[in-house]
Amino acid sequence: MKNLALGIVTAFALGAGCARTSETPQESATPPATVPAFAPTMANAGPAPGAAPEGMVWIPGGEFSMGAVDPRGTVGGGPDPMSDARPIHRVYVDGFWMDATEVTNDEFTRFVDATGYVTVAERTPRAEDFPGAPPENLVAGSVVFTPPREEVPLNNHYRWWSYLHGASWRHPHGAKSDLRGKGRFPVVHIAYEDAEAYARWAGKRLPTEAEWEFAARGGLSGKVYAWGDDFHPKGAWLANTHQGRFPIEDKGEDGYRGIAPVARFPVEGYGLYDISGNVWEWVSDWYRPDYYARLAAAGGVARNPQGPDTPYDPAEPTEKKRVHRGGSYLCTELYCTRYMVGTRGKGEASTGSDHLGFRCVRAAGAS
Repeated sequence: MKNLALGIVTAFALGAGCARTSETPQESATPPATVPAFAPTMANAGPAPGAAPEGMVWIPGGEFSMGAVDPRGTVGGGPDPMSDARPIHRVYVDGFWMDATEVTNDEFTRFVDATGYVTVAERTPRAEDFPGAPPENLVAGSVVFTPPREEVPLNNHYRWWSYLHGASWRHPHGAKSDLRGKGRFPVVHIAYEDAEAYARWAGKRLPTEAEWEFAARGGLSGKVYAWGDDFHPKGAWLANTHQGRFPIEDKGEDGYRGIAPVARFPVEGYGLYDISGNVWEWVSDWYRPDYYARLAAAGGVARNPQGPDTPYDPAEPTEKKRVHRGGSYLCTELYCTRYMVGTRGKGEASTGSDHLGFRCVRAAGAS
């Protein structure tokens, strides 16, 4: 990467958020003729193992069908075949506690005040990590959504993503912005190691992708969304997504233009807020588009899968990416429908943005 800002925006936007994934011509030509059926979710029986830790809910664990069908050709399905979310396969996860909401600015502030932690976005990039970058480009910052003033083709993410000097969790929209009145908003501009650091301090960890999806499904099986198959049941908005002409206009029909405070939409079946939309969430798995195929080829039920040993994204083979889940306030049927519960995102592990956050989990019996 010879240009720091260009390199970071490339690593972010080609792999994460509302960027389309690369598909081979054969994959993108037509939806598959047959799709493996979802089998019922079989949640573990029994009560939670004690009182819930503050701000967390019990996820019972159990066996479920993981993945997503090709949504193209369905109402609101969008243009992406979601090939990396297939084949649908059976998975078992143990029960665990999970944060009811995404980690907020108030919560992250308490962590930073207690530890003095400095996030990746606040650190000056090192010249050795960006050989050939001009010194004036070696500045701390992060990736910010900057919509163009007029309609643009949706084949060039540089038109709406910018690397801004001074952008960080404290300054989510650039150096001149701040967190006044945003204590209950999700913390953003969080790189993977920042999320891990917070989780360790809180006595928690990041969820695996399988844990995240089991929890997000809320006991349902094979539904398109965390709440069912209808995006607007009885006209209700159940997630913070993008309405209007992407990327130039968000009409805010769901009540919000941009990020919303946590817990402003109804919970899903296990008591989780904002599991779809609002901000993307880091999970612990490395990203590989063929990982589900590997699990399916092994046969049987995958028990507590931890993800592949190494990352690989054919769109950017040299970038080390982790999985993102849940979609964000920028997701729209015009460009990105990854608020669909079984679908996957991805992002370079050292890169954050203003629509990427996280939530944590804790094992049963952990103190």
